[in-house]
Amino acid sequence: MSSIHPAPRAQFLREIDQTPVWDVVVIGGGATGLGTAVDAAARGYRTLLVEARDFAKGTSSKATKLVHGGVRYLAQGNISLVREALRERGLLARNAPHVVGKLGFVVPAYRRRDKPFYGVGLKLYDWLAGSLNLSPSRGLGIAETQALLPTLTNTLQDRPLRGAMLYYDGQFDDARLAISLMRTVFDLDGIALNYAAVRAIHADTATRQHTLCIEDVETGSRFNVRSRCVINATGVWVDAIRAMVEPAAQPIVAPSQGVHLTLPARFLQSDHAILVPRTDDGRVLFVVPWHGHTIIGTTDTPRADMPVDPNASEQDIDFILRTAARYLSTPPRGSRPFRAKSGGFV
Repeated sequence: MSSIHPAPRAQFLREIDQTPVWDVVVIGGGATGLGTAVDAAARGYRTLLVEARDFAKGTSSKATKLVHGGVRYLAQGNISLVREALRERGLLARNAPHVVGKLGFVVPAYRRRDKPFYGVGLKLYDWLAGSLNLSPSRGLGIAETQALLPTLTNTLQDRPLRGAMLYYDGQFDDARLAISLMRTVFDLDGIALNYAAVRAIHADTATRQHTLCIEDVETGSRFNVRSRCVINATGVWVDAIRAMVEPAAQPIVAPSQGVHLTLPARFLQSDHAILVPRTDDGRVLFVVPWHGHTIIGTTDTPRADMPVDPNASEQDIDFILRTAARYLSTPPRGSRPFRAKSGGFV
């Protein structure tokens, strides 16, 4: 099945119809689902992935474009999570250098204790990455900080800039990653079908197989597939799929909405990113260069539901602009973003 151009959709539908039982069916065509399908197909399992909308339609295309170890989790003492994420970051950078690149992050210091405090944490971050570390962190003087970030404010709450810490994380092209994973599924003789929505799932305890009713969204026609294993990789919508198998199942996810703003490049004017270490709600904020623009985010707003295309609230937009304005000599407050992207996560 491997080719430069995928076969027509009708051919995939025929092959699906002619396959009596799949080893693995993955529901969800975001980064997690596509990666899972690649892993399954690479191990020799007959693998089908179905996605109700387009690949990477949800959270996978609405993030900060970063492959990072979660430096903020160090302060929470979650060492095992950071170590695991750093290992995955390193493996992804090693296996897909055409997708993942190294990006320098500047953490500005405005108090005497900031540089040693951030420095210790970032050296631990380097150490946890081990041989997969991208580059060692280091301290920056005032002049070097200003040279790297010409739009960084020289004072914060009447405190002068005292330099910064520089560390490195990964930046990736989310669209390219999704397409690369999707193509790899086909190269491994699997099938990844978008606009194919799961409408029902029946578990057969006798055969230990599942029957899935799938709707071709383009035509409205429905067909059934059988699988020995079903993997639910639908992110914040995971409970909707679980309810198809067990209607009385209690929810296991608490959806939250994250907003990112895309602004003109003039607000950053650098090929380095800024890590804002403290926001009003106790989190961090990233100001990141991206293809001639600046991405700023994110928020973390709990929601009772999560629509497919959630709208960014004016409150979230104002929070991002207000926080970024404290650190930028050209404040973005009052500017309207080119785009406000809102995605769900758990």
